[in-house]
Amino acid sequence: MAETVTVVDPKSEALEKACSNALTKLEKLDLEPHAELREKLAWVIGSYNYDKNPEGLVEFGEKTLKALLAYKKEKPRQVAKKLIDDLEKALAAF
Repeated sequence: MAETVTVVDPKSEALEKACSNALTKLEKLDLEPHAELREKLAWVIGSYNYDKNPEGLVEFGEKTLKALLAYKKEKPRQVAKKLIDDLEKALAAF
């Protein structure tokens, strides 16, 4: 019986980590306008962990980045620059 080996793409893994960190931040902020975004981001992270296809991470990572940037304009101290930078860097690889 042959084993299936999944090759892990470092760019995709970096994006998954950045999206997971962004999701954690969105959950801590607990803003009603971001409720659907949080749910979908959590779903695509789970989907990525299952099939290693980063397409959903890219789509919802970009939406999350826009939401975090907009919130950071209103309340600059609530969102860390490193979180934004990590997400931008991970998305730029795609």
